[in-house]
Amino acid sequence: MSVVYEQTPNPNALKFVVSREVRGNKAPLFYKKDPANNPKEDAPLAYSIFQLEGVTDVFFGSDFITVGKDQTTDWGNIQSEIMEMIRDYDDSNHSFVIEETKPACETINADAGETKVTKQIVQLLDERVRPAVAMDGGDIIFHSFENGTVYLEMYGACSGCPSSTATLKMGIENMLRHYIPEVHSVEAV
Repeated sequence: MSVVYEQTPNPNALKFVVSREVRGNKAPLFYKKDPANNPKEDAPLAYSIFQLEGVTDVFFGSDFITVGKDQTTDWGNIQSEIMEMIRDYDDSNHSFVIEETKPACETINADAGETKVTKQIVQLLDERVRPAVAMDGGDIIFHSFENGTVYLEMYGACSGCPSSTATLKMGIENMLRHYIPEVHSVEAV
């Protein structure tokens, strides 16, 4: 099977596109390298990728995997190994994510979609923002809406991207304010 990598706006993240679904209909799955939160049971591929020096996070999108690295690691030292791991896993036809995996964003307010305003926010994000952000190897998830401020969680290449503040403020905030007068600002969680 074929695995192709793509640059993202974040110089410390690469998007690896695979030939099949990665997470299915599950919420985005984002793992940070953390000994206390070992993804070996939920996402064995993420666990394997974390064994490489310099890898900081792994994000499972719909048909792609975005890998983040620290600023001192050169992509030339780890890119081919990551591609080989993903290709081998893709060829094995094992699920990229084990069924019992919890969503990346467990803190999403359970009542978030109940009001008219929050439904409009989520709809605009799902239709206009998330597809564009996914093309760059990331995802943006609605977290909450409080006192005129929309709180969003950023994953994959969006997390730590130098242009993420501009995307939030000039892109998403302006769009939401245009369509939904109750929105005054947008902040990352």
